[in-house]
Amino acid sequence: MPNNKQAAKRLKTDEEKRQRNKTRKSAMRSSMRKVLEADSKEVAEAATPLAVKNIDKAAKQNIIHGNAAARMKSRLAKAVAAK
Repeated sequence: MPNNKQAAKRLKTDEEKRQRNKTRKSAMRSSMRKVLEADSKEVAEAATPLAVKNIDKAAKQNIIHGNAAARMKSRLAKAVAAK
């Protein structure tokens, strides 16, 4: 339990931020999964721009590290090329 007003407010805002980040990260992962689990190369190539966009957004908003974003995009491109 928070001991003062400021701590109570931080508790509330931290929870709101956590939920927002969780939603954004989940959307990013879902779009990546669509690319990786695509049946054909055409479907994977069509889903790739949205996945890259979501990864870049997550990195810009500090939900994931910039290097992690670069690694994810690289792995996606490699997976699409291999299909």
